[in-house]
Amino acid sequence: MVQPKNEGYLGNTLVKRSGIETKYTDQEMQEYVKCSQDPCHFIENYTQIISLDEGMVPFKLRGYQDKLIEHYNSNRFNIVLASRQSGKSITSCAYLLWFLLFNPEVTVAVLANKGAIAREMIARMVTMLESVPFFLQPGVKILNKGSIEFANDSKVVAAATSSSSIRGLSINLLYLDEFAFVDDAETFYTATYPVVTSGKDSKVIITSTANGVGNMFYKIYESAVHNQSEYKHFLINWFDVPGRDDEWKKETIANTSEAQFEQEYGNSFLGTGNTLINSNTLLGLMAKEPDWNKDGVKVYEKPKEGHTYITTVDVSKGRGIDYSTFTIMDISVKPFRQVCTYRDNMISPMLFPDLIAKYTKPYNESLVIIENNAEGGMVATQLHYDIEYPNVFVQGMSKAEDIGVTMTKRIKRIGCSTLKELLEENRMSICDRDGITELMTFISKGNSFEADRGFHDDMVMNLVLFSWFVTTDHFYHLTDRQVKELLYAEQQKTIEDDILPPGIFDTGQNNTESFVDADGDRWFLD
Repeated sequence: MVQPKNEGYLGNTLVKRSGIETKYTDQEMQEYVKCSQDPCHFIENYTQIISLDEGMVPFKLRGYQDKLIEHYNSNRFNIVLASRQSGKSITSCAYLLWFLLFNPEVTVAVLANKGAIAREMIARMVTMLESVPFFLQPGVKILNKGSIEFANDSKVVAAATSSSSIRGLSINLLYLDEFAFVDDAETFYTATYPVVTSGKDSKVIITSTANGVGNMFYKIYESAVHNQSEYKHFLINWFDVPGRDDEWKKETIANTSEAQFEQEYGNSFLGTGNTLINSNTLLGLMAKEPDWNKDGVKVYEKPKEGHTYITTVDVSKGRGIDYSTFTIMDISVKPFRQVCTYRDNMISPMLFPDLIAKYTKPYNESLVIIENNAEGGMVATQLHYDIEYPNVFVQGMSKAEDIGVTMTKRIKRIGCSTLKELLEENRMSICDRDGITELMTFISKGNSFEADRGFHDDMVMNLVLFSWFVTTDHFYHLTDRQVKELLYAEQQKTIEDDILPPGIFDTGQNNTESFVDADGDRWFLD
């Protein structure tokens, strides 16, 4: 749309300069009022965007974009999880432009991981502004790469995310683009949130594609989903975008990977890039509901006669911060299989040994391996000496500290390395939801691995301890003995089968269990 040349801003005839008096016709006044009340009407009728195929075209909102605009306008705190290339950023730019044009004396801050990206958002808004007729433009006082100031005293500024990026400003609308990729986002958000929320009508819009669970975007989005915060969530799926169907999905996965597709397009919060376990493996870990769940104990498989089990234990102080946990693994099957777990952050270390004994005895008096930190040492000693549990792992017999395992840097390094190998090579199967979630935030820190800030790794440390034990001579001798016992049992059964005649074998005892074979004969079981 060509505007009057003498009213342009610094040679740009499409942008109205400040100081130009606007005389409205009755129709224009009606249209102005309608646009001020309906952002979708304004965007669809008076803004244009650049299409890669067609150049400048009117911005025709897709169904989900129309709903997104309404979501922004209806809620004060907004967080959007969107499939990549779904148009979330350009839609947000259009809403911000409307907000500036029809709300005097407001300040909008556009922040991104890099200042150049934030300035690109300003450039998109200028492109849209150039398509808006002058009777809807308030006039521009300042326009540069990093900011626009309008004659109605509204302005927008662009900057990189930092704790000082909006210091000293009174912000009416804060827009955070691709927030899941912002470095040290928690520090930034902690410093920025009070500035924004100081105004009772201020708004926040946060948009991003998924980037793992160890970041501030994930925390805010999850809290919104579970109605645990003032934020309202909005989801844009890959199939919401016209032209994306199953064939498109197959082609995209073929050119990338399933894990990459799930995170970039499928809105899947896979593990962060520096997790111990690779994203493909994390994607394949499937949680299941336990057969029995009570008091923090989850039973996925009941004990089986003749099977050998190993229980690894991590002990907390029981003060509601870290968790006391145990994991029972069946090592008589391949891959090793998780059969029972416990997780609770309130149980006292004084009560924990009794609970351990209660649930490990049925698993054929499972070998119990306890990390003997301060609280763990107390639990290990009580379980071994006071309760006299018959199968507590003891490193040596010289002193009490030898009961359990001291988690040294070497043991943790071996355990982490072996855990990675076991899971990624499908030699160990886990199904506990809490453990899987913890693995997604168990990340590299310096020369080791630990839970990302704000998350836990107590269940993971059970797995790390088990994985270390797998590499020891103790494990070799345990499994070697098990193999020999199974072979002996099979040999005895073969001998008995050769000696016993076909037909009914009755010991004379009052057996309650029996079965009928293919010949119709009933066999009574001991």
